[in-house]
Amino acid sequence: MNLNLKEVFQPKLFGLFQKGRYDSRTFTSDLIAGIIVGIIALPLAIAFGIASGVTPQQGLITAIVAGFLISFFGGSNFLIGGPTGAFIVIVAGIVGQYGMHGLIIATIMAGVFLVIMGLCKMGAIFKFIPYPIVVGFTSGIALTIFSTQMKDFFGLPLDLAVPAGFIPQWGCYFQNIASINWVEFAMSMGCLLICIFWGKVTKRIPGSLIALIFGTLVSVLLSKFAGVEFATIGSKFPELANGLPMPKPVAPEFDFETLKGLVSPAFTIAILCAIESLLAAMVADGATGKHHNSNTELIGQGIANIITPLFGGIPATGALARTMASINNGGKTPVTGIIHAVVLLLIYLFLMPYAVYIPLSCLAAILVMVAYNMSEWRTFKYLLRGDKSDVAVLLITFFLTVIVDLTVAIEVGVVLAIVLFVRRVMQTSTISVLEGNQVAATEDIEKAAMEDTDRLDIPKGVEVYEIDGPFFFGLASRFEELENQKRGETKVRIIRMRKVPFIDSTGINNLRNLCERTHKRGVIVILSGVTEKVHQSLVKFGVDLEIGPEYIFPHIVPALKKATEIVSNK
Repeated sequence: MNLNLKEVFQPKLFGLFQKGRYDSRTFTSDLIAGIIVGIIALPLAIAFGIASGVTPQQGLITAIVAGFLISFFGGSNFLIGGPTGAFIVIVAGIVGQYGMHGLIIATIMAGVFLVIMGLCKMGAIFKFIPYPIVVGFTSGIALTIFSTQMKDFFGLPLDLAVPAGFIPQWGCYFQNIASINWVEFAMSMGCLLICIFWGKVTKRIPGSLIALIFGTLVSVLLSKFAGVEFATIGSKFPELANGLPMPKPVAPEFDFETLKGLVSPAFTIAILCAIESLLAAMVADGATGKHHNSNTELIGQGIANIITPLFGGIPATGALARTMASINNGGKTPVTGIIHAVVLLLIYLFLMPYAVYIPLSCLAAILVMVAYNMSEWRTFKYLLRGDKSDVAVLLITFFLTVIVDLTVAIEVGVVLAIVLFVRRVMQTSTISVLEGNQVAATEDIEKAAMEDTDRLDIPKGVEVYEIDGPFFFGLASRFEELENQKRGETKVRIIRMRKVPFIDSTGINNLRNLCERTHKRGVIVILSGVTEKVHQSLVKFGVDLEIGPEYIFPHIVPALKKATEIVSNK
């Protein structure tokens, strides 16, 4: 592979200043949008950190470091990076099994995978992942997030050990239903209602931030004047009572067995990151009329996920909600994302000691709202009306994500995407036997479709097979089926390939086998309408010599003329 780094890695930020298109007016717009997005990201970073099984500090560090790096090295003008709900399930699973050490290694590995994907120009591939698979993932993750928050939402005891699986979780909740803390539940409902209805007051300030401030103030006041105690970040993480320490670089210790066990989770993180970030970038492009560089974006995401865990952070990707908030508030360039990271850094340095007073029930309400927004239930319902195969893929991906494991769901989903692609290409690639005067006298597909072209008669003893579409492994058995159906004295078989854009190695092998079977019956094979690209493949594998260069034609007319001569001489 001839790798041209400048071709695949072109960060939007670098080009912005090289072209001298950045002025004070643009900076003012980016500054305002960056401050607003930084404030929006605050409660989400804290909530995602805790829900992922790590500390609020690590969630915020991720938003700061990854948010800066994704904007600095990314291929989109608008994408805002940081921790997202999509990673909660996989991160919690890795931390539970391998600890924070394992999460650091898995995140770095995922970053390496992303960089490799970008260098190999795989960015465009993720645009072709079937929509039912994407919706199945996101809806399944949303339901899983909702399920994990029920302990804090209902105020169940802080020391209650809730199982990891979806079904065991709900079994645990029902067993402990008598332990519901109704005061905590009222706090959750109050914060959830604020998240739901605050948008009717103003959309400039996010409801999650208002809910966070409201919940914290109520918790402090009731504790001080009424003696009502809430489970807070401080009670769950007592070590934070003296404030949040500055992050220190961590050098991971690599162990072969651990690396081997983390390949699959790391691949899952990489795929999730690629899907979510590129989908968010495409939505941003649609809203602004701009275009992102998908390969550069993958490399930028990879760099962010390699460096962020070294500071104690968790996996990060482009966040659609924060990206759209940036666009709606006037953000125009990657500088918005950098300013958002600086705002979060200032909050971390000067305001985070007050984070210990935030109630866990308040964060649970915020995450329930996040889960609802992620669920895409209307799209899910709409897709259930579709083709049976699409419905099957949607439900398989959804239930695997919820009931089994997100890693398994991703792996099965990728396989399903490949199978669906092959199936659909097979549906567009056909082989037919032409008879009588069905053969058009032109090899120009567009001309044949638009004009009344002359028709050529097929002589007796000649068969014409027309291949329409790519000749690849999906069509490997179609020739045998047609041969079994065809009867009569055949002396020449013409394979018309004018509509074949390419032929793969299995197609070549199938063509070679067809020629061998045909020659044993004393039948000569002639190829017509062979394009330059297909002819190069035939030469590369030596099939042109096996068939005979004199039996390969670029046009149907000389091919039929040759067939007529052969039939006349037999």
